[in-house]
Amino acid sequence: MPKENIKQHKITSIGGSALIEGIMMRGPKRTTVAIRTGENDIYTEDLNVSFLSHKNKISKLPIIRGVIGLIDSMRLSYKALEISANKAMESAEFEEEPSKFEKWITDKFGDKLMNIIMVIATVFGVAVAIGLFWFLPTYLYKLLCLAFPAIEGVVLLQSVFEGILKIALFLLYIVIVSKLEDMKRVFMYHGAEHKTIFCYENDEELTVENVKKQRRFHPRCGTSFLVVTLILGILAGLFIPPAPFGVYALRPVFKILILPIMIGLGYEVIKFCGRRDNALTRILAAPGLWAQRITTKEPDDKMIECAIKAMQSVIPEDGSDIINNGCCK
Repeated sequence: MPKENIKQHKITSIGGSALIEGIMMRGPKRTTVAIRTGENDIYTEDLNVSFLSHKNKISKLPIIRGVIGLIDSMRLSYKALEISANKAMESAEFEEEPSKFEKWITDKFGDKLMNIIMVIATVFGVAVAIGLFWFLPTYLYKLLCLAFPAIEGVVLLQSVFEGILKIALFLLYIVIVSKLEDMKRVFMYHGAEHKTIFCYENDEELTVENVKKQRRFHPRCGTSFLVVTLILGILAGLFIPPAPFGVYALRPVFKILILPIMIGLGYEVIKFCGRRDNALTRILAAPGLWAQRITTKEPDDKMIECAIKAMQSVIPEDGSDIINNGCCK
């Protein structure tokens, strides 16, 4: 494998996300989805979304901008994922005759079928996440207290236990899904996204060969954001009683209520690490970069072509995406 570049000549505000057989790149003036629809075919489409972060000055304030930015990103990612899912269905070749039930579903819902599936999947995913990441750790610690009564009420121990369990569950989840063939390809596209951004930041021509030699672990990645937010949650847990108002089940509820603050702080940490390269930022970014070894894989040439296509579409001619030059030399 080619040696990875480790120096950046500039930092761009352009970011992206991996999709089903494609990439979304978001620049300061344009957002483009590039989907691989055939051996030599790449479908592109610009996304037009009214961002909440552009509507008032409050959205620019620290902490608040992280929460609003996450909402904007989720809306954008949902729309991009919907496009990629539809394209994947269109390009798929079905060898078996659809069942009567499948025909009925298609006739009944038509083009709205994918939207319905995505809504159901989103609601189910949120419900499972709340159960696994907030209520389960608290419940398991309560069971642990029954076996070891001396640890009951020790907030530090409980917060560390819950935080480590959350991180372990998160890592276990992405390890499991990374074994699925479809998700493995999404993680490969994720690698293509990072490597293409690095190629641009290193002032190299956007070619497959140049992109291939870049590193695939980026400090501004969503994976890093999630890991940092989970770690911040450990610190936040120190300020929440084991049983608020005498009700043990209220602890996870309180942690959910302060989640926007943790998201805002996590955003500021990632933003800080993404713009600087020193001993402190390397320490802060290390857990997230390590987790990216699971969520990003080395892409093939076709995936890189797709990422380049999306990247080239969103680079502004006036250089308004450049945050800093020569910051990391």
